[in-house]
This record gives sequence, structure tokens and C-alpha cells, in this order.
Amino acid sequence: MHTQDFDRSKHVYKNDAFIELVKDAVHFFNGTPVHTLPPPEIFFGVGVYAIYYTGQNPTYKKYSELNRLSYDFPIYVGKAVPSGWRQSRISHSEDNSSTELFSRLRRHSNNIVAVENINLEDFKCRFVIFESDGSDMISTIEALLIKLNRPLWNSALDGFGNHDPGKGRYEQANSDWDVIHKGRAFAEKLKCIPKPKDIILNNIKKHLDTLKKT
Repeated sequence: MHTQDFDRSKHVYKNDAFIELVKDAVHFFNGTPVHTLPPPEIFFGVGVYAIYYTGQNPTYKKYSELNRLSYDFPIYVGKAVPSGWRQSRISHSEDNSSTELFSRLRRHSNNIVAVENINLEDFKCRFVIFESDGSDMISTIEALLIKLNRPLWNSALDGFGNHDPGKGRYEQANSDWDVIHKGRAFAEKLKCIPKPKDIILNNIKKHLDTLKKT
């Protein structure tokens, strides 16, 4: 069998229309209404969401200042897809009958309520619902929003989105998030020594120092 000489340019995909579509989706996202966390009523749909902080916790004071006039700096960005999505075991018709996006936001609110030194009323959220073929864009838009906004809880303070690892899987350390915010029941069961709190706080400060209004 003959193999061709390697030419990298023949492997590079370029499509300006796709880039503009993604930019348009991000622009739409940034203009969606802001709600309490969780939103005031259950709704159907899957998609991408952002969570914003406006409280007085000294660790996150920078976010209160940045979001004082408008919600431009999320502390966390995530996605919600139906169960079976990764294994392609669903059809697009199931997207509209799933409450996974609302449920994900509600689970995040429950995590906040469970821990120390932050209050649920200091958080807001916004989200975009993707339907039909649009749901294929969910991971792409989530990744771009994280890249553009560099939310603290996606980067310098990892662990907010963690789940209970389950019985027999507690031989691990608490996440950085659980070191700063004690109280989640499953985190109390983890047995390994976590990163020192002072190092985590220093990483948070360094990250927040890079966030600025343009």
C-alpha cells in the first residue's frame, strides 16, 4: 500500500462560517436574562450555563466589583446534556423533554447551601438552551466560554462540579474547592491529604489579579 508524503496543511480544517456561528452563539449567551440560582421555575432543555457571584466573601470580593454594573465575569461555566449523550444513545427529540439543565443548576445551588462561608442569594445564573442539531454545539460553546472568561471555579479553584465518588472510592483527597468551602457530605469522607489552604488561597489571588474590565 502506498502512503503519501506528510503534508500538515492537508489535515487542517478551516471554516469561517463555523467560527462566525460559534461567535454568534457566545454573543447570544452574553445577552440572555440573568436569574436567581436556581432559576425560579422548572424548564425543559439542555445547554450551557454560567454562574455569577456578587456577595461579600473576602476571597471573591473581586467578582462583586467586576459584576457590580453587569454580569460579565462568571465564577463558573458548565454544560448540561441528557444522560446517554456521550454514548450517542439519545435522539435530538429527547433534548426537549429533559430537565437536565435546570436540574444541574439546582444541584449546584444545593452544593452552595451545604457549605460554609458563601450564601446562595449571592449567586445568579444565565443559560442558553440548545435544541435539535444545535445541541451538538454544547461542548464547543462551553469550552469557548471557559477560554474567554477563565472562571475561577473552572481553573484556579477546581472541584465545584465534583460528585460523590461513591462507596469504596473515598481513597482520594478533597478538591481545592472543598478545602475552601467545607460542608459537602461526600467530601468529609475523603481520606487523602489535600493541598494546603494557604497555597490554594494564593492561587486564587493570583488568578483574580489577572481579571480586569476592558
